[in-house]
Amino acid sequence: MTKIAYLGIGTMGRGMVGNLLKAGYPVTVWNRTSERCEPLVEQGATEASSVAEAVIEANVIMYCLSDDTAVEDLVFGTGDLISSVKSGQIAIDMTTIHPDTTRKEAAAYAEKGVRFLDAPVFGSKNEAAQGGLWIPVGGEEALYNEMKPLLDVLSETTHYMGGTAKGTSMKLVGNLVVASQLEALGEAMTLATKAGLDPVDVLGVLHVTDFKSPIFDGVGAGLIERDFSTHFALKLMLKDANLIAQFAQDLNVLRTLEKSKTAVRTPIYRGVLLVRTCVNGGK
Repeated sequence: MTKIAYLGIGTMGRGMVGNLLKAGYPVTVWNRTSERCEPLVEQGATEASSVAEAVIEANVIMYCLSDDTAVEDLVFGTGDLISSVKSGQIAIDMTTIHPDTTRKEAAAYAEKGVRFLDAPVFGSKNEAAQGGLWIPVGGEEALYNEMKPLLDVLSETTHYMGGTAKGTSMKLVGNLVVASQLEALGEAMTLATKAGLDPVDVLGVLHVTDFKSPIFDGVGAGLIERDFSTHFALKLMLKDANLIAQFAQDLNVLRTLEKSKTAVRTPIYRGVLLVRTCVNGGK
């Protein structure tokens, strides 16, 4: 059985490791704060005291971190993962980051004889826990096919997008759509409440139309139930908004850049706040 090292146990990592363990994979976990590993150790994971210890016997090394800075620190900085990996191992980065960071990782791993996939995930806490993520993947297609059974444990679907950084590119494209839908829902529900419509009835219509969306269903249900617990931190959405704006500028896609500034950053400060307040008299 493939031995896995999973580095960094956040909201997403906790769910993914749980599913890998349920599928019978031997998993060694490492996190800067050891307490986050404890529930997974109770489920059968082995905890390592360092990155080097975690990966020494691993066939596959996986991580899903908060941002580019965290990835840089793990791989090239204080974590110094790049010094601990060895030829023949496989690294899979599941973080939403800029494609340039992905390419930097891939080049460094290639020098060590380590094969690499970028496989960021669509979905949040519930999907990670239920093995229902959607995963676009970049890298060598043969390696994708080799790793697909492992990725299938974590996901509802996987999608091979092409060579290195095509997975992270697809993730930024998708997150532009996600943020735009959040803004649209927030503004629409505030307008509906001001118009005297029942939010439950409004969501009932949105659920069956030709423009229906799982985001409307999921976020809308939280709105009705007044459940604003964290499934995806706003600071991470803002991080993604900045990445999308930078990515568009890098490609000289000015129209997309302008949209990313208005339709992605705006939900952080307006659309999401509107979702939270629209059933309170639209105030």
